Amino acid sequence: MKDTFRKPIKLGVTGGIGSGKTTICRIFTVMGIPVFSADIVASLVMESDQELRENLNQLAGKDLYQGGALDRQELAKIIFSDREMLLRVNSLVHPVVFSHYLEWAGRQETPYSVMEAAILFESGASELVDMILTVVTPVQERIGRIVKGKKLTEEQVMERIKNQIDDESRIKRSDFVVYNSENDMVIPVILEIHEKLVKLYNSTF
Repeated sequence: MKDTFRKPIKLGVTGGIGSGKTTICRIFTVMGIPVFSADIVASLVMESDQELRENLNQLAGKDLYQGGALDRQELAKIIFSDREMLLRVNSLVHPVVFSHYLEWAGRQETPYSVMEAAILFESGASELVDMILTVVTPVQERIGRIVKGKKLTEEQVMERIKNQIDDESRIKRSDFVVYNSENDMVIPVILEIHEKLVKLYNSTF
């Protein structure tokens, strides 16, 4: 009974804003690997978790939900201009997201599953996974992608980059690195990582 109690490997996928984490994770999804997006779940729980909503309002000193939904622009103004406030907001949101992740991960039956998180290391989520993949893209290319998509201005992108650790620090703490510049071929690299993880799972007793 080699694998009766064997658990799927938990892979964390991270990278700086605009690095293409979500694109990389779509490749895993196409291969049948379940992906948990910490950023999406964080957005959902900030809307649906009543206790969290109340705590965020108390921290901000104002009602961030006047229109019924979270005023994300107002929250962004608060947290990206004040690092201490960012840390305090994260300390409220992250435990709720982590709880959802662990419950989700416990239900997966594939050889491995993926947790996609922009601030995997900064949030402490790196402690919840078994292995880590970092997506690396040159900073100017990352800025260009976000600005071109008209999601943020260059100044806003730079604010977020300042609040994330640098690629060198991520790489040192990762098991896999995927370079995702315009000229990089990422699918063969992802397939190789996939094969390694499946092989590792199958060799576990």
